[in-house]
Amino acid sequence: DRRGRRREPEWIREERYRPSYNKGPQSSGPVLLSRRHLQQDADSSERVLMDMRWGLVPSWFKKDDPSKMQYNTSNCRSDTMLKKSSYKGALLKGKRCVVLADGFYEWQQHSGGKQPYFIYFPQPKDPMAEEKKEDEEWRGWRLLTMAGIFDCWEPPAGGEMLYTYTIITVDASKDVSSIHHRQVEMPAILDGDEAIRKWLDFAEVPTQEAVKLIQPTENIVFHPVSTFVNSVRNNTPECLVPIELGAKKEVKATPSSKVMLGWLKNSQESSPQKKENDLPRWTSQFIHSPSPKKTSADILQQWLGKEGEPAAKKRKA
Repeated sequence: DRRGRRREPEWIREERYRPSYNKGPQSSGPVLLSRRHLQQDADSSERVLMDMRWGLVPSWFKKDDPSKMQYNTSNCRSDTMLKKSSYKGALLKGKRCVVLADGFYEWQQHSGGKQPYFIYFPQPKDPMAEEKKEDEEWRGWRLLTMAGIFDCWEPPAGGEMLYTYTIITVDASKDVSSIHHRQVEMPAILDGDEAIRKWLDFAEVPTQEAVKLIQPTENIVFHPVSTFVNSVRNNTPECLVPIELGAKKEVKATPSSKVMLGWLKNSQESSPQKKENDLPRWTSQFIHSPSPKKTSADILQQWLGKEGEPAAKKRKA
């Protein structure tokens, strides 16, 4: 209608979605895209949600097995995305998507090894949070919305089409760079619904205009987490719990973690956990975590059906 409200997007292949606290390349996750990519007569502003595999396989890849690709396409540098053949064709065809996650991990190298941090959007304050019981649901979680490129590969011998994506990266913000004490890359974050709309609506917003949205953002926060997350085989709520650096025990309750810790306590037994093989470590890993009281599908669709600031998953900050 005139206020710009959207219908709740359809979730394509919802049954394939498997929540995770610790995702690695080659795992699958939810992405937003324009319905017109799947239906030519659809309005390009209409969105659908689809489960895709992380690590782009170009449509022109000729071998019979995508695992035979000899290069990493998990992340795509913004300064080369219109130059490299793996991404240029898909980008010029408007195959832009938004990768949804609660946040991502970065590692700080020090003499004792690697210290992981969980990085995410600042969360909206809930004035009733202090009055709620620990086991009540937090409704304020804002998903991280990252710019991506997707492509669709058809096996030469025939068979099901494979949808895959890559996450665009930009120079890290000052805060994230401070973790590393050097210049690093971080996901290109689309902050706000207008940026998301322009990135997805490829029929109305041409490539050269859309790529202007790919900029570093300072609108993020982070906290240190346990080295438990350093193995992708560890996929439980413990991955997200804030820790106090230099302390032997994890922080039990602070103003910033009280709600999250209550949620984590609730969700450990009720949340599905995906078992994945140990994979090579990348600079960043992205997570898609379940909600304890609603299914992950319900929570994502709740966010997708709202206008303005996204608010979907339970607080884990």
